[in-house]
Amino acid sequence: MAEPSLVISVPDQTLALVANGVVREKFSVSTSKFGLGDRANSYATPLGSLEIASKIGGNAPLGAVFKSRQATGEILAPNAPGRDPIVTRILWLRGLERENSKAYSRGIYIHGTPVEKLIGRPVSYGCIRMRSKDVVRLFSTVRVGTKIEITNTGLNRAVAQATMKQQMRGVRVAAQTGGNGVVAN
Repeated sequence: MAEPSLVISVPDQTLALVANGVVREKFSVSTSKFGLGDRANSYATPLGSLEIASKIGGNAPLGAVFKSRQATGEILAPNAPGRDPIVTRILWLRGLERENSKAYSRGIYIHGTPVEKLIGRPVSYGCIRMRSKDVVRLFSTVRVGTKIEITNTGLNRAVAQATMKQQMRGVRVAAQTGGNGVVAN
């Protein structure tokens, strides 16, 4: 079985876990209320090909609050009144294309939110927000290096495009390595 990947459809506010071109799981998410892009200080969600650069909070309880990627010791219940910090888990993203090359330095994550009642609407400050139970499930399924496509198209079309892009990447690697996984000099 091929390595799973993630596809995020901004119009559908949905993240799909995809393996061999088949959607294995879907999760409702929230992308940025400031639109799409990768400019510094824009609070926009970047589009394109990214990967998981780091996984943070693997043993944290549901609702554990993070500040500067460190657990604070505070725990928030879903939909607790007040502020909206990063909670539960962090998947820190690295852009793989010029159009999203600032994602890592901007601190773009897939993470839990205590404001679960707003999931499914674009309300974030650039990150991809998930319900705590969903981000725990996703965290246990992916690894550092898992590929992600964030698209401004509907989920079905986005999955088809991401699968084709991944297959083309595989063809290029096979051509560069002569099919044996070793790049010839």
